[in-house]
Amino acid sequence: MSFRLILEGKEYEIAILRRRPQLILRIDGIEHEFSELGGAGDGRHDLKTATRHIDFFRATDNDRQVVRLSGRTFEVGRIDPFSEGADAGGSQDALRAPMPGVVVSIHCKEGDQVTRGAPLITIESMKLQTVLAAMRDGTVAQILRAEGETFEKDEIVVMLESETEKA
Repeated sequence: MSFRLILEGKEYEIAILRRRPQLILRIDGIEHEFSELGGAGDGRHDLKTATRHIDFFRATDNDRQVVRLSGRTFEVGRIDPFSEGADAGGSQDALRAPMPGVVVSIHCKEGDQVTRGAPLITIESMKLQTVLAAMRDGTVAQILRAEGETFEKDEIVVMLESETEKA
């Protein structure tokens, strides 16, 4: 699973490589291992790496996190890939595979009404299963791969009805 964060105006690409027995993250291409994690949610937390013990406070404020670390306060925002595509003029009608793989299960059928974020299809790549979600509210127009079928990176696996067709 990967995602992008904005910290002090800079974007960081973060991938979760492993959760157990230790959390391993790849941050901008560099792997980091965390051996202990504090609890979930808001409040005081601590992390332990091979070389450091890090105490911090975290609070949730709508879609952003506020982190207090080493006497400084940081706002961390997660980049929403759904709205990012629309802002860049990209089509939100085509759900593309983020990596090559195989379809594990399909959670919708053609003609279904779906809401943004609803699971449409589960894929597997390199033994990692990922649920691909609807990028906007709409109607499923086509499912282009069946369970067990393979696909390449950036291949369209599900199409939503075009918003211009509805008008």
